[in-house]
Amino acid sequence: MDVDAYLARIGYDGPRMPTLDALRALHHRHMLSVPFENLDIHRGRRIILDPERFVEKIVLRRRGGFCYENNGAFALLLTALGFNVTLLSARVAGTEGKLSPEFDHLTLQVDLDHSWLADVGFGESFVEPLSFADGLEQQDPAGSFRLVRNVDRWRVERRQRDNTWQPQYEFSLPPRQLSDFYERCEYHQTSPQSHFVQNRICSLATPEGRVTLSGMRLIVTSHGQKEERELTSDAEWRCALQDHFGIIFDA
Repeated sequence: MDVDAYLARIGYDGPRMPTLDALRALHHRHMLSVPFENLDIHRGRRIILDPERFVEKIVLRRRGGFCYENNGAFALLLTALGFNVTLLSARVAGTEGKLSPEFDHLTLQVDLDHSWLADVGFGESFVEPLSFADGLEQQDPAGSFRLVRNVDRWRVERRQRDNTWQPQYEFSLPPRQLSDFYERCEYHQTSPQSHFVQNRICSLATPEGRVTLSGMRLIVTSHGQKEERELTSDAEWRCALQDHFGIIFDA
């Protein structure tokens, strides 16, 4: 992997030693540079669990991806820089306290002075890594988060405007291999029940908030204020994709 090209892709020119400051900066830059998107699913292009393919897509084609792609590539970058990275399986929180199946989401554990949760592939979530500190509220550019331990699992929660805590996902600590996520990756890109099949999305954190293309809706959040606009044509959708995410597809 070309580390220089990857770092240029995310606009990072800081120190390359495996330190907490570097991890925070790399994570932040990745979130601001590489979108969470499922566009290949809707273009009929199969997503294969190969980290080198992920890097080629993100770095050379200046694209993004969903969790397996973004976190798979980020893990490869961190490992190349000397970080100790472990792939973890997570189950996404749904309605009425239900959780999705195991391996539904890929997240990362990075061990430095102690363990940190890194995740550049969940979409709208924390922008900088979270400390494995049970119940500690942690301030992030995207809001307030905490990790809550429940026996052998951890739960990521985000504080809402009404001061309640909303679960995002739960993860377990056994180390995983990328191949372990094969069945869920196939499900997400082929099943009619998969929300990735049902809806086309591209979303990116910004210094002021977030910009998202969900179907034909353009949603821009800036300093807590949200504006939505319905796009009326494929040409307008492609212009929004280029203007906000730098992604250009052939007609």
